[in-house]
Amino acid sequence: PDLQLVALDEALTELADIDAQQAKIVELRYFGGLTIEEAADALSIGSRSVDREWRTAKAWLSFRIGA
Repeated sequence: PDLQLVALDEALTELADIDAQQAKIVELRYFGGLTIEEAADALSIGSRSVDREWRTAKAWLSFRIGA
């Protein structure tokens, strides 16, 4: 589990370099426990945008980590 957490941290750092908004959405959703709507409010963007970016970020992280 510790290695997976390190891999996630590294992948999230890499994602932030590529797309800072997607990384922020992951932080808000995964670590902050916010809903799509709450994350959208926090970022002042539409919930559909958050949903789309969340799905994209999850897929990228899964590919990057190899999960």
